[in-house]
Amino acid sequence: MRTLRWAATLGFVVMVGVQVGFCATTYEVGISSRVFKPAHARNWRGAKTQALVATIWYPVNADGKVYEEPQVIGPPDGALFLAGGAAVNASIATSPEKFPVVMLSHGTGGSAMQLAWLGTVLARHGYIAVGINHPGNNALEPYTAEGFVLWWERATDISDALDALLSDATFGTHVDEARIGAAGFSIGGYTVLELAGARTDQERFLKACETDPTLHKCVVPEMKNMGDPEQMLAKVRASSAESMARGGASYRDPRVKTVFAIAPAVGQAFDADGFREVTIPVAMVVGAADPIAPVATNAGRFLALMPNAHLTVLPDGVAHYTFLDTCTGVGKAKLGVFCGDAAGVDREKVHATVSAMAVKFFDKNLK
Repeated sequence: MRTLRWAATLGFVVMVGVQVGFCATTYEVGISSRVFKPAHARNWRGAKTQALVATIWYPVNADGKVYEEPQVIGPPDGALFLAGGAAVNASIATSPEKFPVVMLSHGTGGSAMQLAWLGTVLARHGYIAVGINHPGNNALEPYTAEGFVLWWERATDISDALDALLSDATFGTHVDEARIGAAGFSIGGYTVLELAGARTDQERFLKACETDPTLHKCVVPEMKNMGDPEQMLAKVRASSAESMARGGASYRDPRVKTVFAIAPAVGQAFDADGFREVTIPVAMVVGAADPIAPVATNAGRFLALMPNAHLTVLPDGVAHYTFLDTCTGVGKAKLGVFCGDAAGVDREKVHATVSAMAVKFFDKNLK
């Protein structure tokens, strides 16, 4: 149901002055890591690490014996981003016996920790949140052409990581398999829509880039050192013909009951039938000032193609990289566009608004 406020001048849904509340039960937050190694053959996209490296945020009993410590991205003496607070390897809460799960997918060239602002809040409100570093396309090791081009393989990362989580000695028995959702940012927003049943038409996207190669969606900052796009594509076609051939397949994971897409990207990769099989509840949120995934050609277009979707557009200068973790002073000095919010935009307040929306959405749809 599309029930948010309609802004006729923009042609899509806008929510202003978002008021959302959290559930009453809150927990301390634990954080742990895993290296999942699926036994079956899969496309690792030329990545140095042929494994799914995961960060897991989870509820911990708030008994006064657990102490959350600040988490950061970057060296301790020169941290670039603040990544919330969590107790490293603390014991998972014992009540209730099982918790709902939200699988997290980061943006192009990012990492699971870039969604710490969301993962920690989900854990505090009774969710196990699991972020995956997507092979060939994460900031912890060298990028690969395949990591940028084979978007649909990201959905297989999430499904395989979910398999591994369910078998994990620590977390597996605490997962409520009937209550699993997914959330992602940018190309991660695309990823969770794939998990919901969306289908990609990459040739459609490539033709749009051939027509106008200056479009933001065709050349994103993370790709600046990857060489000519045509050379990248030729390499991937040679190395990954099998994956390219199934780019338009369905990657629906029926265990995922609902998805929350933040600034979902590559809108031109979907034709009018691309969302025909998406029937689960979908929430999308994007900034009105987003130049990487503009509303009109991405989330705003998707809204019209899905029967059970919400779209929230955050006004007042909120852009694409506002949805990354909060930058430190060092980060602002070194990372340029990734930390450069418009005047008046408070990144932490945006995070608080969107994480509150996510908790409310998942509480409603993972009953």
